[in-house]
Amino acid sequence: MPSLHATALTPAGFFRGVLHLAGGRITAVEGDRVEGPAPGERIALPGFIDTHVHGGGGADVMDGGAAAATVARTHARHGTTAFLATTMTAPVDEIETALAGIGALVAAPATGAAHCLGVHLEGPYLSPKRLGAQPGFAAGATLEQVRRFHALAPIRVLTLAPEVPDHLALIGALSGLGIRVQLGHSDASYEQARDALACGAAGFTHLFNAMSPMHHREPGLVGAALAHASHAELIPDLLHVHAGAMRAALRTIPGLFCVTDATAAAGMPDGEYRLGRQRVHKCLGGVRLADGTLAGSALTMDQALRNLVAIGIPLAEASMRLSTHAAGYLGLADRGRLAPGARADLVLMDTALAVQEVWIGGEPV
Repeated sequence: MPSLHATALTPAGFFRGVLHLAGGRITAVEGDRVEGPAPGERIALPGFIDTHVHGGGGADVMDGGAAAATVARTHARHGTTAFLATTMTAPVDEIETALAGIGALVAAPATGAAHCLGVHLEGPYLSPKRLGAQPGFAAGATLEQVRRFHALAPIRVLTLAPEVPDHLALIGALSGLGIRVQLGHSDASYEQARDALACGAAGFTHLFNAMSPMHHREPGLVGAALAHASHAELIPDLLHVHAGAMRAALRTIPGLFCVTDATAAAGMPDGEYRLGRQRVHKCLGGVRLADGTLAGSALTMDQALRNLVAIGIPLAEASMRLSTHAAGYLGLADRGRLAPGARADLVLMDTALAVQEVWIGGEPV
């Protein structure tokens, strides 16, 4: 039975002692309660859960085939133990190719890789006015099409623009399929967003980005999120969102969780990569289209943790925003926490928050 000595972040706080693992799960946490890790100690945190991942390691999930497995292995090296493979707006046949590859990975998980929990379908059900870096293939959603996609790979999260005709009426049916509907890539008014939440929409996709902004007389989608949301995504690369706006969202949305929106450029040197059909360029830590538009990110979850701590978020809260809240949002009671009975998905870091080891299902990767 493996035993890991570290200062571990548990639901009750930090404990300095030993984590006991068996059968892929945590069987016991032994030790003494402490205020936090001391210099030089190893820190054990719940494995990161990233619900918005397009690529990594040079691979894009839209490529289909084994691309999603490459993405899963790349992000595992940075502490991600579970993720949602995220699609781009594209013609239906290209989306189906991506979903077939993701479905195969869900059915037969790759070794040494983060666990693919399913799909975040980001498009094509978006507003043409708020595509951001998405290609121009926005389309209206139908329940029949979503069901066909869902049969290829389990859709856990679906982004849509609620102001598009017929989308509001679909939210309840999509929720009935077990899909978390997120509002994003949308020019919706505050009132339209509020109506979508009343219909069962669960969250917001990369808050602040590619959505109607907040003005004090026209609060838009951002205003609806800050006023009413229990959950939302946020990209903490310090490029997509100003640190002050990040702190405002962290203060007002209790279940806000952080995502990478990572592209194939994550874990790779500067250069040219693909994001769906788009050519993107990684330079100076960001990923952009040729016209300078931000196009996903090169962020990894370990860097996201360091960024949150750097802007003054306590380590325990930063960790929850990268794991526990996403697990709760997806209904995964045995992930995102270091406690007896939970999956042994964890990341060991030094006090500079550099990754030392990653364990997935009780096995080091």
